[in-house]
Amino acid sequence: MQAHYLNNHLLIAMPQMHDESFEKTVTLICEHNAEGALGIVINRPLSINIRDIFEQFDLNCDEGIAEDPTLMGGPVASERGFILHTNESKENKTNHWDSSLQVSEDIQVTTSQDILEAIASGHGPKKLYFALGYSGWEAGQLEEELRANAWLVAPFSEEILFSLPFEQRWHAAAKSIGVDLNNLSTDYGHA
Repeated sequence: MQAHYLNNHLLIAMPQMHDESFEKTVTLICEHNAEGALGIVINRPLSINIRDIFEQFDLNCDEGIAEDPTLMGGPVASERGFILHTNESKENKTNHWDSSLQVSEDIQVTTSQDILEAIASGHGPKKLYFALGYSGWEAGQLEEELRANAWLVAPFSEEILFSLPFEQRWHAAAKSIGVDLNNLSTDYGHA
């Protein structure tokens, strides 16, 4: 039997999720395999903006994104930066970052400083979010949480990631699969 991995899907926290790291979150699963899963929470802005991050690297920041918030990507390695961005390299072969994870044909996560330098010089990805930390699951852990009804799963949506305000993403991700979170009970069980 072939395993069903959730690469390039959204995890939507169920209303009964009371873990403060994941309550009412939407997480993009960037990598999922037999060893575990890695995701970036896409609806938890922090109080620091991208300009603050760039200043730590002594880089100038494009004024168009300078005030954009940094995301809380998850509770693991919260001091480490991840740039979730569109993949222009499929059209422009000059953008090959030192350390990128291909989420889909259109989306990548990059952790190397070369992308920061490209963004500072105006040659970075067109759409991006900077996140601190990530969400991680050990082998079998995410599958167990899914069996326990902790999450809904939806296909990735670039519109949800790049067009919707953060506070609308949780409901919009659920609605993309026909679920109204307001109509779900916070009590659950198994028959």
